[in-house]
Amino acid sequence: MSQPDPHLLEEISQLRAALNDANYRYYVLDEPTLTDADYDRKLQRLKQLEAENPSLISPDSPTQRVGAAPADGFPEVAHAIPMLSLDNAFSRDDIHAFAERVAERLECQADDVEFSCEPKLDGAAVSLVYEQGVLAIGATRGDGRTGEGITSNLRTLRSVPLKLMGNNVPDLLEVRGEVIMRHQGFESLNQRARDEGLKGFANPRNAAAGSLRQLDPRITATRPLEFHAYQAARLEPDQGDTSHSALMARLATLGFRTSAELATMSGPQAVADYCDQLGEKRDQLGYDIDGVVIKVNDLRHQRELGFVARAPRWAVAFKFPAQEEVTTLNEVEFQVGRTGAITPVARLEPVTVAGVTVSNATLHNADEIKRLGVMIGDTVAIRRAGDVIPQVVRVDTEKRPADAREITFPDHCPVCGSEIERLADEAVARCSGGLYCAAQRKEALKHFASRKALDVDGLGEKLIEQLVDLDWVKTPADLFHLSVEQLKSLPRMGEKSATNLVNALEKAKTTTLARFIYALGIREVGEATAANLASHFGTLQALQEADQAALEAVNDVGPIVAAHIDMFFNQPHNQETIQALLEAGITWQEREVIQGPTPLDGQTWVLTGTLETMTRDEGKARLQALGAKVAGSVSKKTTCLVAGEAAGSKLTKAEQLGVEVVDETGFIERLAAWEQRE
Repeated sequence: MSQPDPHLLEEISQLRAALNDANYRYYVLDEPTLTDADYDRKLQRLKQLEAENPSLISPDSPTQRVGAAPADGFPEVAHAIPMLSLDNAFSRDDIHAFAERVAERLECQADDVEFSCEPKLDGAAVSLVYEQGVLAIGATRGDGRTGEGITSNLRTLRSVPLKLMGNNVPDLLEVRGEVIMRHQGFESLNQRARDEGLKGFANPRNAAAGSLRQLDPRITATRPLEFHAYQAARLEPDQGDTSHSALMARLATLGFRTSAELATMSGPQAVADYCDQLGEKRDQLGYDIDGVVIKVNDLRHQRELGFVARAPRWAVAFKFPAQEEVTTLNEVEFQVGRTGAITPVARLEPVTVAGVTVSNATLHNADEIKRLGVMIGDTVAIRRAGDVIPQVVRVDTEKRPADAREITFPDHCPVCGSEIERLADEAVARCSGGLYCAAQRKEALKHFASRKALDVDGLGEKLIEQLVDLDWVKTPADLFHLSVEQLKSLPRMGEKSATNLVNALEKAKTTTLARFIYALGIREVGEATAANLASHFGTLQALQEADQAALEAVNDVGPIVAAHIDMFFNQPHNQETIQALLEAGITWQEREVIQGPTPLDGQTWVLTGTLETMTRDEGKARLQALGAKVAGSVSKKTTCLVAGEAAGSKLTKAEQLGVEVVDETGFIERLAAWEQRE
C-alpha cells in the first residue's frame, strides 16, 4: 500500500490546525481571527481532501465535529439530543441537488416535497428545557453534545419565557433557537464601549455570544439580546403536530418569538426563489442573517430520512456571501461632512464583501482609530451589514509590515484650512469654517435639496458640486436665484435641462414647515424630530423664539438636541440664511397649534406596502402631525398597521400579534376625520 503524499499530509495538517485554532478563539475566547469566508474556504478544502482520501479522516478532524469544547466557568450540560450542524449549499444547483437526494430516499418527485424555509440567524445557538411549563435549563450549543449551563443568563432575556403560555402546556419541552443582537443595539453597545475607552465587539454575533458567557448575569441583562426559536427538539407528550411549520406555530402560542419570514413551499425551484428574495431584503431586516435554513416540512419524512454522522439528511443551510473579508489598508483620507465632522476614511485594496466591491471604509473618529490600534499598511477585517457603511472592525497586528505608518489626525480642515475643533465631551472633531467651508456648503446643499427635505428634482450631487466650485451658490437661498441662461452654460446642461431645474426649484418653494425645518440641517434634527417641532410650535416664528425649556417640552427632544436647535437659531448667519430663503419665496401653510393632546398621542403606527393616493413618506408625515409615532417594524406595542398593495412580512407579523390592520381606503377615511376634527 503506497504512502500518502507528504505535501498532502502537510496541507491537511495545516488546515486542521487553522480551523481548530479558529474554533477555539471564536467559541472559547470570543476573539475571532478568521472571517466567515476564510473559515468556509478552509473547511470546504479540507472536506474535499478527506473525501478524496477517506483513509486520512481522523476522529479529531474539524469536519467530524460541530463546534468547540465548553469553556471553564459554567457547568457542563449534556444535550439529550445532539445539537448537530447542517450541511451547506452555496448555489441554486446545490439546492436542487439536496431536493433530489431527499426525493430519491422518499421515492417521490422533488417538486412534490414540501419544504419549510426561514432565515439562518447569525447569532449564538442555545437550548432551553422546560419542565412542567417552567424554564429549567438553558445551555449553549458547545460541541454539539455538551454545552455550557447558562440558565441564569438566559433568564435575563425578555424574549425567553420563564413560564410557558396557554392551557395546553407540555410536560417536557426542549426549544432550540438563536440569540441575536440587532444592528441598532450592537452599534449602541459598541458606542458605549468606545465612550468608556473599552474594546468593542467585532460583530453582532460575537457580541451575542460574549454577552451570554458573562459570569455575572447582571451584565448580560444590560445587553440588547433577543431569543428566536427555530426548533422543538423534544415535546412530551406528543401534541399531534405533523409538520415543522405547525410546530413553529405551536411554539408561538407558547410564548416564543419565531421568524416572521418562515414560509413553506413545494419543490427546489420555489425554495431557490425564496433564497434569492430573502437575499435581496437581507440588508433591510435590521439583524444579521447568513443564509436560509431549508427543512423537509413533514415530520414523518424527517424521521424517515434520518441523519448522517454530523447532520440531518432532511435539512441544509443555504449560505449567503460573507459580510466580512480581509484586505489591506493602503491609505487614510479625511472627509468633511455637512456639520463639519471630520471623518477618517480608509482607502483599501478592493475586496468583495457580500457581493459588493469595497474599496473604502469608515474609521469613525480618532478614538476609534486608537481603540482599533490600526495603522496604514495593516491587514484589516472589513464588515458590511445592513445599510451600514463598510467599516474596519479588526486588525491583524501579527501581519503588520515593517513600514506601517501611524494615522495622524489633521489640525486644519483639508478643504478650507480652517482650524479643527474637538469639544471635550465629543468624540467627533469638526471644521470651524461653517458655510465658508466648501465641503460643508456642498453637503448642506445636498441635504437641503434631498427627497425628504425640499425634494428638488434634478439637483444632484455632481451639479451641486459644480455650482459651489463656480461660487454661484454659497447658501441654499442662492439656488432660487439661478437662471436658465446661467445654468445652460454648464457642461452637459442644455436649455431643456436648465428649464426643468428652474421649474423644479420653483415647485420646491411650496413645502411644509416640517420639511423646511428638516432641510435646514440642524444637528441631530432628523425627519421625525422636525415633524414634532412643526406640530408642537405650528409656526417658524414660534420655533425661533423658543428657549431651551420650551424646546425640551417637545416630544423626543432632550437637552442635547434642544441645545443644538437653540444654538442654530441664535447664530446670525443662520438667521440671515432663513430670511433670504423666505424672501426667495419659500412658503408653507401655517396652522394653529393644537391645544391639549393630539388625536394619536401615545400611538405607534407602521406603514407597509405601496399606497396609491400618497407616498409612504406623506402618510408618515400626516400621522406624525396628528401625534403618532411611526415605526419601521411591527411589535406588540404597535397600535395599527396600514397595509398597502404587496404588503409582506409586516402584515404577517401584525396578524400573528393581533395588531389592528387597515387598508389604504380605511386609512384615508380616518385621516380625514382626525384632520377635520383638528
